[in-house]
Amino acid sequence: MFTGYARCAAQGDDEREQRAALVELGVPADRIFVDHGLTGTDREREGLPAALAGLSTGDTLVVTKLERLAWSVADLSHTVTKLEDRGVKLSFDGETYDAADPIGRKVFAILGTTFAEFDSGLIRLRTSGGVAKAKAEGKYRGRVLKLSPEQQSELFDRHQSGKYKIAELQSMYDLSMKAVYNYVDRERPPAQRSRCCGS
Repeated sequence: MFTGYARCAAQGDDEREQRAALVELGVPADRIFVDHGLTGTDREREGLPAALAGLSTGDTLVVTKLERLAWSVADLSHTVTKLEDRGVKLSFDGETYDAADPIGRKVFAILGTTFAEFDSGLIRLRTSGGVAKAKAEGKYRGRVLKLSPEQQSELFDRHQSGKYKIAELQSMYDLSMKAVYNYVDRERPPAQRSRCCGS
């Protein structure tokens, strides 16, 4: 049995589009569960627990994109472990993975670890949700959108870790090189801040 899950922006056509995509993937319209909000940090949701509660061994949880399933990599790992323990398949990007077979088991193992592609997709999703909210409230002023305090902290931590190149951070957060350096500088203690964005 297919069960669909959608995590949508609070405004706009996001929910309608995701519902249509899930139905096209074979999910019955009455088996789609929805949560609203892309930018919050509260992991308490009603839609996902309801979707998981109705799943049995051999069933499939369907999402349009992996970043729609979780708030963070840790949240993703927690959810994937639940699915694996219950023998539930996971479908995203039009492909279905079953932990009972070798390939599916490998995919589930990978999903339980940190990887940049998911982080990047999640950041883009949060940013798009922020744009939609700003537009609905009449506060959107064009393409440049300031990062939330949470995103600024994430960017700083990634920069300090040394695992990401500046170009990768630019792509993940949709920022110019100067903006990346400026955000990093803002997160430093005052005594350590530079006078030039590139130092």
